Amino acid sequence: MNTPDRNSWDAMLAAVQAFHDKHDFRNTGGEELNYRVALMVEELGEISSCVTKGKSTAALAEEVADLLILLMGTGIAADFDLKQAFWAKMDKLMQREARMVNGRIRVSEFRDME
Repeated sequence: MNTPDRNSWDAMLAAVQAFHDKHDFRNTGGEELNYRVALMVEELGEISSCVTKGKSTAALAEEVADLLILLMGTGIAADFDLKQAFWAKMDKLMQREARMVNGRIRVSEFRDME
């Protein structure tokens, strides 16, 4: 049996693609972007619940994994390379300065915060 490298982004993306294919998301509304945004909001609510209600780290990890799967699937649905987008954004973020805003660190372009 050929087991995928579970440390590989490509293996993760292939697993999400297989999930989309298994349920025919492309032809059954599962890749519709407004629907996917609603699902991501739902997952953020579940993440918030884990944090605010003091749920276990395992519960939090599961909800964050759900959000990651949705994000990866959105790259599939919208036909963009999320890995490339990630690295392009990280390159931009690493060039930004940080500031304390209301007692918390922020890393932003600070256009409206001057």
